Amino acid sequence: MSSVETGRAGEQLAAQHLAASGFAILARNWRNRWCELDIVARRHGIIHFIEVKYRSDIRYGYAAEYISRDKSARLMRAALAWNQAHGYDGPYQIDVVTVEGSLEQPQIAHLENAVGGW
Repeated sequence: MSSVETGRAGEQLAAQHLAASGFAILARNWRNRWCELDIVARRHGIIHFIEVKYRSDIRYGYAAEYISRDKSARLMRAALAWNQAHGYDGPYQIDVVTVEGSLEQPQIAHLENAVGGW
């Protein structure tokens, strides 16, 4: 399986986890010319922009540790771009879903409001 296919499989697991937790998935892999969001979802009237990080092996660090300051800034810009593109002016937050271990038996964690806060 290529790294792109593995990443997509991790995103699919994250989307299933979110749906089972009561989220309505609005978009997957939303992009414009400058940025991309892995998952856009809604729950309890709040839009969640969700970055998915998958690591099969934590030997080099946990998945959440791969969210750098630059990545955080890109996620904030992407959230603002989505809001503008959809005319959305309500509450939102940026979350991270980590998928670690094998794809057959993953450990999934949802870190809410992990980047910024509005």
